[in-house]
Amino acid sequence: MAGTRRRSRNRVAAVLSFTGELLITAGLVLGLFVVYSLWWTNVLADREASARGNAVRETWRTAPAAAGPGALDTRDGIGFLHVPAMGGGEVLVKKGTSSDVLNDGVAGYYTEPVKSALPWDRSGNFTLAAHRDGHGAKFHNIHKVRTGDAVVFETRDTWYVYKVYAQLSQTSKYNTEVLAPVPRQSGRTVPGRYITLTTCTPVYTSKYRYIVWGELVRTEKVNADRTPPPELRG
Repeated sequence: MAGTRRRSRNRVAAVLSFTGELLITAGLVLGLFVVYSLWWTNVLADREASARGNAVRETWRTAPAAAGPGALDTRDGIGFLHVPAMGGGEVLVKKGTSSDVLNDGVAGYYTEPVKSALPWDRSGNFTLAAHRDGHGAKFHNIHKVRTGDAVVFETRDTWYVYKVYAQLSQTSKYNTEVLAPVPRQSGRTVPGRYITLTTCTPVYTSKYRYIVWGELVRTEKVNADRTPPPELRG
């Protein structure tokens, strides 16, 4: 009887030990996945975005002057977004909001379900998306943006200066009204020149969307030294 009990205890101990090892291994694998998702993808995306941003600026520097604003588009991006309240420096903006675009550490403008206006259009809503976490996390600090903050978009020849006037901290991912040419959910009722920033929320999830709206207050021509507007100094 004593031998049987000992063998039984040994089997239980072996099972518990094996189970514990499995749990430790699973924890390590999960931890490595989190590191990959929230750190390494940022490293890769920032590297790619930096290379593409440099290519855009080199094109601006060397290519002949464009005939009009629409001709400023390049294969690699249309310009750079600056949001001082979010920190993190400039964000290259490209066409599209698919994962193939945003995973390169950039922001993208919507082509569907509601087509975005572009900053140089006479009216409309310049609607942008970027990741909140991983893949560059360019909109990670969107919750720090407040009414009155500046949002600046830079093209080859013009600074477009917007002022934030409304935020929506949580809405359905299917709420396309936030992208409308006149974003009535923001409180605006007439056509204007708007900008909308969208990203996932809460942090580390994609269940809902966080929205920031701004309105164009002025434009400035880019000078030879590319001196930024006052909103981006200091």
